[in-house]
Amino acid sequence: MDSLLAIRARGITKCFGDVVALDGIDLDVAQGQIHGLVGPNGAGKTTLLGLMLGLAVADGGRLEILGAPVGRTFAAPDGVAGFVDGPGLYPSLTARQNLAALAALRGEDARTAGVDDALEQVGLGDVADDRARGFSLGMRQRLGLAAALLTKPRLLVLDEPSNGLDPAGKKHVHGVLTRLAAEGTGVVLSSHRMDDLEALCSEVTILATGRVVFSGPLGKLAAENRELDYRLATSDPRTARQLAAEASGVRLVDDAGGRQDAGVLVVRALVPALDELVVRLVRSGIALRELAPVVSPLEAAFLALTEQQGSGGGAQGVLAGEQPARARAAQQDAVAEERLGGAEGAPARTRRQASGAPQQNLGAEQQHIRAESQSARAESQLARTEEQLARAEEQSARGEVLSARAEQQDPGAQPRDPGTEPQDPGAGPQDPGAGPQDPGAGPQGPGAGPQGPGAERQHARVEGQLPLPRVENQDCSAPAQESTAQQQEAGR
Repeated sequence: MDSLLAIRARGITKCFGDVVALDGIDLDVAQGQIHGLVGPNGAGKTTLLGLMLGLAVADGGRLEILGAPVGRTFAAPDGVAGFVDGPGLYPSLTARQNLAALAALRGEDARTAGVDDALEQVGLGDVADDRARGFSLGMRQRLGLAAALLTKPRLLVLDEPSNGLDPAGKKHVHGVLTRLAAEGTGVVLSSHRMDDLEALCSEVTILATGRVVFSGPLGKLAAENRELDYRLATSDPRTARQLAAEASGVRLVDDAGGRQDAGVLVVRALVPALDELVVRLVRSGIALRELAPVVSPLEAAFLALTEQQGSGGGAQGVLAGEQPARARAAQQDAVAEERLGGAEGAPARTRRQASGAPQQNLGAEQQHIRAESQSARAESQLARTEEQLARAEEQSARGEVLSARAEQQDPGAQPRDPGTEPQDPGAGPQDPGAGPQDPGAGPQGPGAGPQGPGAERQHARVEGQLPLPRVENQDCSAPAQESTAQQQEAGR
């Protein structure tokens, strides 16, 4: 029997910090079956679907997909396709180009991958060349389903596939899912639309606060010991009302829609009591024109079961030491399994030791994301450091080139007395009787060597590029005073 199961889950637990998203989930989905997941917001539906698609890893329990156990790695099991939180699309590409790109990622040719056929199946053949950015929500949902069909999956996992569908789109999607199930494909879908689940699913699972509160055939819900409200229209409303008031186990309910005057009664009863009322009406010669539940059995069961679990129905927030026993035991089993698992358990132990946090305070995917973020920051810092080193080497090389050019302009420069004024090399000896030179005259001749304007600019650039040598423990005032005294003596 297990070999025919598309999904077999036993004791699945998943925590995000102190929040228990899934607490001991048991689930069986047969191949060729459309199985519905229903529950309040935050009940754990999307988390459970993510485990099936390999987008998350369970903290405890055992999950088998198509007969193969799911490991502790982030990878989609073979033969599984679908989406959660809406399909991912390239908005700048057309519908056909989106599917062709996905086919190319798997090494397939778009012409042989069935791109056009998939678009026709979901009713998007007429807009195959329109860009996805202009698609409505329902059209994007259908394009996501078409992308899943390309892989010819044996298990299809869909999160809110009916979201945003118009009647035509709904008809296409229902037709595709029904055909896939008839061909032996297992289908798991979540939805808040009870009419869709009742029209498509043979079995449903109701989640509340991370736990399964019901799982089984839809017919079993109607057989539960639960009263429902029914709308009853007959050929003789007055007599029908009298018989309903006298019937055992039947109560008259005020019709909020105000249809009592139109010959419609609303009664509340269990299924056996309702059957007895119908028999009495027929024996009294009253024609029965309408008998329908005001609220569908699935919706009524959903409301009754989730209200029993408390308001909201979301995942449980727990304090230290108050974690549910099943989740805590499953985490302890997972730790023990990793310790005994050799190489398979070593990476998880290493991550926990590095983080220094207990397993229940940090989910596996949070550790994975944090490690990737730290690695990306380290790579970015390394790249910036290498760039700074390259700029420093470039500046050093530029300084050496400028220094070499300055030396080439005055290869024969000799050291001179700092107190003397430069002379033009071609001016000859000075007349001993000549008066003192004008102190503001500056260098004599444009090519006067290192004292020329061009050389001064070159030296200034070199000094700006190269660090000045460090001189320690020297009195710099003495040479300056000596030079000033020599200049005054020369002036006299």
